[in-house]
Amino acid sequence: MAASGNVVLPTVENFSPVLGGPLFRLFLRTHLSDDELQLVRRRAVVLALFAWLPLLLLSTLERHLFGGGLAVPFVMDVEVHVRFLVAVPLLIGAELMAHRRIPPAVRQFCERRLIPEDAMPRFDAAVASAFRLRNSVLAEVILIVLVYGVGILIVWRQYLALDAATWYATPTAAGAHLSVAGMWYGYVSLPISQFLLCRWYFRLGIWAYFLWQVSRIKLNLIPTHPDRNAGLGFLTGTFCAFGLLAAAHGALVAGQIANRIFFLGATLPEFKMQIAGLVIIVLCMVFAPLLVFAPQLERAQRTGNREYGILAERYVHEFDRKWLRGAAPANEPLLGSSDIQSLADLASSLEVVRTMRITLITADGVIRLAVAVLLPIAPLALTMMPLEELVKTLLGLVF
Repeated sequence: MAASGNVVLPTVENFSPVLGGPLFRLFLRTHLSDDELQLVRRRAVVLALFAWLPLLLLSTLERHLFGGGLAVPFVMDVEVHVRFLVAVPLLIGAELMAHRRIPPAVRQFCERRLIPEDAMPRFDAAVASAFRLRNSVLAEVILIVLVYGVGILIVWRQYLALDAATWYATPTAAGAHLSVAGMWYGYVSLPISQFLLCRWYFRLGIWAYFLWQVSRIKLNLIPTHPDRNAGLGFLTGTFCAFGLLAAAHGALVAGQIANRIFFLGATLPEFKMQIAGLVIIVLCMVFAPLLVFAPQLERAQRTGNREYGILAERYVHEFDRKWLRGAAPANEPLLGSSDIQSLADLASSLEVVRTMRITLITADGVIRLAVAVLLPIAPLALTMMPLEELVKTLLGLVF
């Protein structure tokens, strides 16, 4: 890692869209992280308990833990438990996963010599630009303002809060009246989870912007590369860096749906469009940035088809003239000739070019990321079957 004094210099060797920013520096000072985003369990536990434990204690003091005449007591609020005990740790863990997977992929642009020598200053400028955005204090301040100004005052109060007497708020003619626990929930706990989520969106934006800048460079693409992506195939695996982030989105939506099923009489099929929309949104967030390379890949395939087509035409003419028109030397045997193997190799190269993919999105990646989103929602399928019938079905399978 290049450094000057205490300042880390932006280089491709230490590029990471998630390693930096004011919150990261706060984690360093409070010993909740190290320079490589380790101590993830400590970080996840501290943040989860800071957001969730005061709600438990305050709800107990206000006698809202188990009932107190409320439609939704604290213990029964699935959404709050899933948000802070599942989704928040997943968002924290997703940072370490991204930090481990994205930097090696970025280094391959140089290791595979995809960046021409005369374009290295532009590539270095793209890395430096990503560093500046990632470490921006102003960006995280804006995120905090958005969380409170939009996320809490508008989205949560008007669209996400349950329209029922809950441990955190009671509906009145003048609007919802927050309990003490509800004040902590609305102005401390929820902003923590929303800030972590918005911070992730910002970092996805940095990753997309970096890829867009790199895609403006004329890369050294080889259409006959065995990865069938002209040498960019290493980017197809970057979706794995966002698997936990996808699962966190699924968990957040699962908690919201669960509360509406248990307390408002909704059914899971009523949310099929929302679930499908969530899957599509997550897939777009992760895979859309990779589409910026499609024009270069298409040009590489078109050029490869033309150039290798011309080469094949020349070779088969020479092969035909030599072996079928009598131009071969009398003492050169046909059996075992390397010319035949070369012809087969050339045909294989042409097939690689012909079947080259012009996008970096794979069916396997789409399926795996969709499963990561749906996995936290899947248990809600049990709500579609009465408990007695479910038990009988399980007993029937066992016995």
